[in-house]
Amino acid sequence: MFSLQKLLGKEDKFFDLLEASAEEGRASVQALINLVKSAEEARTLEDFVAARRKEKRIHAQISEMVATTFVTALEREDIEALSFALYRIPKTVEKVGERILIAPHFLTGVNISRQLAMMEKSTDTLLLMLKELRRGVNVEKIYAHNEQLQAIEGEADQLVLELLRDLYSGKHEPLKAVFLKELYDLLEKVTDRCRDSGNVINQIVLKNS
Repeated sequence: MFSLQKLLGKEDKFFDLLEASAEEGRASVQALINLVKSAEEARTLEDFVAARRKEKRIHAQISEMVATTFVTALEREDIEALSFALYRIPKTVEKVGERILIAPHFLTGVNISRQLAMMEKSTDTLLLMLKELRRGVNVEKIYAHNEQLQAIEGEADQLVLELLRDLYSGKHEPLKAVFLKELYDLLEKVTDRCRDSGNVINQIVLKNS
């Protein structure tokens, strides 16, 4: 029966840190949702910066523990790969917030609720995968969650194509079209980051089941 505790020498601290990392990714998405809902003059990056700083500290802690805890070379690579994949989520979400604050007027009348819902679902699903990984007793659930992440990412890809088709129709003011293209690409990239993290978890399961 698969158990990541074999992989980590029964060190629960790794699980705590990895789950905390996923929580910061989820917190950054919630910060983005709140940013979009806020009045233009009240928008700040404060919540994004806080989430990224926490994530950076967690990533550093994991790297330090990997270097000082006995694990095989392959196991160390797996942990570091997952930590890095999780680290990239809030970093990418913060970039979305930065773009919105650069030119918030271009977001007027633009509905990105579908992308936000996908991001929220992706970060929720990723956290569930990590919790299942800690339990190490239901490989099928982890696989099912990973398939869900793949489906969300595929849906996000299709949505970007629809939005780009609209942008390239010529009916939008050029600067706004450039802004929205970059924004849409970054929003889609967040679901990519979640999918990438899920793939790392899936690979860990495959190698140790």
